Amino acid sequence: MDILFVADIFADELPGGGEIVNDIVIQGLREKGHNVITKKSGDLTLEYFMEKVKNGFDLILGNHINVDIEIKIKIRELALNPAILVEHRKYPFKYIVYEHDHKYVHGRDPSPYKDFIAPKERLDGPGLYICASAVLCQSKIHAEVLTKNIPQVRAINLGCSLWRDDFIQAVENLNIKKTKNAAILKSNNPTKNQVKCEVYCRENNIDYDLISAENPKELLKILSEYKQYVFLPKVLETFCRVIVEAKLAGCKIVTNPKLIGVASESWFTDGSREQIIERIKQSKDATITTIEDIFSEGDPIFLDAPDGKVDITVILNSYRRPYNLEKQIEAIRNQSFPPKEIWLWVNDHEDNRDFDHTKLDVDKIFHNNHNWKFYGRFAAALLADTKYVAVFDDDTIPGENWFQNCIAYQQNRPGIYGSAGVILNNSKHYVDHERVGWPSQNEEIERVDLVGHAWFFQRDWLQYLWREKPHTWDNGEDIQFSYLAQKYGGILTYAPPHPIKHRDAWGSILGNELGIDDKATSTDSSVSHKQFFAERDSCIQNAIKGGWQTVKNLMPLYEKPRSDLLDSFRGILEKRKK
Repeated sequence: MDILFVADIFADELPGGGEIVNDIVIQGLREKGHNVITKKSGDLTLEYFMEKVKNGFDLILGNHINVDIEIKIKIRELALNPAILVEHRKYPFKYIVYEHDHKYVHGRDPSPYKDFIAPKERLDGPGLYICASAVLCQSKIHAEVLTKNIPQVRAINLGCSLWRDDFIQAVENLNIKKTKNAAILKSNNPTKNQVKCEVYCRENNIDYDLISAENPKELLKILSEYKQYVFLPKVLETFCRVIVEAKLAGCKIVTNPKLIGVASESWFTDGSREQIIERIKQSKDATITTIEDIFSEGDPIFLDAPDGKVDITVILNSYRRPYNLEKQIEAIRNQSFPPKEIWLWVNDHEDNRDFDHTKLDVDKIFHNNHNWKFYGRFAAALLADTKYVAVFDDDTIPGENWFQNCIAYQQNRPGIYGSAGVILNNSKHYVDHERVGWPSQNEEIERVDLVGHAWFFQRDWLQYLWREKPHTWDNGEDIQFSYLAQKYGGILTYAPPHPIKHRDAWGSILGNELGIDDKATSTDSSVSHKQFFAERDSCIQNAIKGGWQTVKNLMPLYEKPRSDLLDSFRGILEKRKK
């Protein structure tokens, strides 16, 4: 791989924790045979960046405070549209944000806000995070706080920081001999809260020393002489390397665990010294492998296909609106990324029995003498041999760049995509929700709980839909698919951008015209409005009871899976024993 690694400063100038980690990553990638070139963010020009990208380079942003705004806009643009560089490179451009702190929040600190959720106006450049192939986080709580603030982001928890081999060797050879009481790290950084640490020690009659060191090995040796290490930061530490180093030096830790990233990792809180050493030994290889996997995701740019068609099978549905099919098929055939085949699933109904489906420009027809309702078309999709499947309701006409829009985001954010997304506000009732997509014209990709009208997903994910029998065959296939894909495959659901000025990228351009007639299922006279939504309520309640994690985390404590409750009780009992 060819990788451009950009950071504000590198370890040869300032050996800080983030800079050390970046250097270990750079050297680790090079050891694996990858071509990694480095560039300070303040020296990065648009011309230099574009030259590297056109020559096949992908990007890692180790720190990006000094990256020019014009370059950040270009980074996003390239990541969102795989066809932009079709003449220059075969694979779509990707980039990773290696996040060391909280640069997505003004002041780089979410601590002042309730539950660490900053107001939207206090977020700093969320688009750069949203469009990234992944944002690498230092700890579980780091990833959680990031996704609380930017739900659309693909956050990957590395679960550990990185140390050089000579440090690990020093830990293994360390002679621990406790002769002093408490240590406080001397720091001019107000967020480290040296003053509060000193006050704490004085109020609790704890003898302490202020310590300092030029490097982690020196600090480790100093800490090995102390019984306690006191650290009470003002802000949420994404990881806190010094806490790990203090524990490896045999110190009792005095801190606020809610503000310490590594305290959210069980290998640290529950592990022995030997287990912690083994964990940090493994972290380098695990991190490098994660980066390799992210950059290797995706396919060659699809316009390179010999026949000009993209690896997509389209599934259309005919029930009570056969008169929409010609317009629908025309819109799909005219996609900028045209599909390989269009299949038609025909459910039995008197409204389409006299319609001649054979005259339509489709490749295969499933003509049924029964109404299989919502799930039948998804069963037909199992027969597809393409990478992607696109399913459409019979009132949905896509814009010409709908498939291109979905594929662009699939490269960096694999998931179930749809034209009408739903974010639930209530764990009991479907009607209490927010709509995203063509009904609201979202400018950025949005994570949602479920989608409808038009689905776009990888064919292999259909296996998750059939892992459990539907809660009801009469409703809720959209709920069931998103729920089970998340539960069994870790697959999330999104509404890609539906920009106001670019209807060509929409999944449905005539939704308000075609979807509100008396043939809509939600208004069908054969099924009462009340019954229809009662069925959907039941589907949602069933999914949440089964462990569905919604965007707004609607699962009440009493509805947690029993195994989780038992684990919680076991944890309480163990603490009491100790």
